[in-house]
Amino acid sequence: MATTGSGDETAETASARSVTRVSDPRALRALAHPLRMALVGLLRMQGPLTATQAGVLLGESSGSTSFHLRSLAKYGLVEEAPGGQGRERPWRATAMFTQWEDSTESPAAAAASELLSAVVAEQYFGDVRRWMATRMDEPAEWRAAAHFGDTQLWLTADELSALDDEVRALTDRFLARTTEPGLRPPGSRPVTFLHMAFPLMSIAGWPVPPGLAEAQDDSPESP
Repeated sequence: MATTGSGDETAETASARSVTRVSDPRALRALAHPLRMALVGLLRMQGPLTATQAGVLLGESSGSTSFHLRSLAKYGLVEEAPGGQGRERPWRATAMFTQWEDSTESPAAAAASELLSAVVAEQYFGDVRRWMATRMDEPAEWRAAAHFGDTQLWLTADELSALDDEVRALTDRFLARTTEPGLRPPGSRPVTFLHMAFPLMSIAGWPVPPGLAEAQDDSPESP
C-alpha cells in the first residue's frame, strides 16, 4: 500500500490525518500528474486557495490551475470551499493524505498504481534536489536541523511495519499544525519528513546463495 501522507488514525490526530483511499484507475491516473499532485499538496498545506492564488504560488496560469483543479474534483481529491465565484472561488483538499493499493488483481489498477507511485517518488527526489541546490543560502540553524542519510538494517516484515508505526507516532505529534495555523510556533515553516523503507535490492547476489551464510560462519576470524 502506498501513501502520500499516510496511515492509521488516532483519536488525537483523526481530523488532521483524514485519508482519501483511491482505487479507481482513472483517479490514480488523474493524480499521477506533477502539477495536480503539487496542487493537492499546496491545498493541504496552505489552502483553501483560489485557482489564481494557486497559480501564483506554483508559477502557473489561473486557467491551467483551474483546469487541473476541476479534474481533481471529478475524483473527489479536492472540492470547492465556501465563498467566491468562478475562478475566484476557493478550493480545498478533501483529505490530508491519499492512500492506494500497490497490489491489485486488476491490471489497469496495477498499472495506474505503479505510475502514481513513480510520480510520487520523482516528486520526493525533486524536493531533495531543490533543497540540496539551495541549502547553502538557508540560515545556519536550518542547515544544521535538516538531515540527509540512511540506515541499513536487518528486519523482518513485521518489524519493518512496527518501525513505520513508531515513526508515524512521532510525526503525529506535529500533524495538527497543518490544519490549524494557530498551533504553529513562531519560526516554524513547512517541512517534508520523508519516511521510506524497503528491502535493499542493490546488493549483488541477493538473495544470499545457499551455503554462503554457512561458509561465512565457518570462516576463520581475522586477527
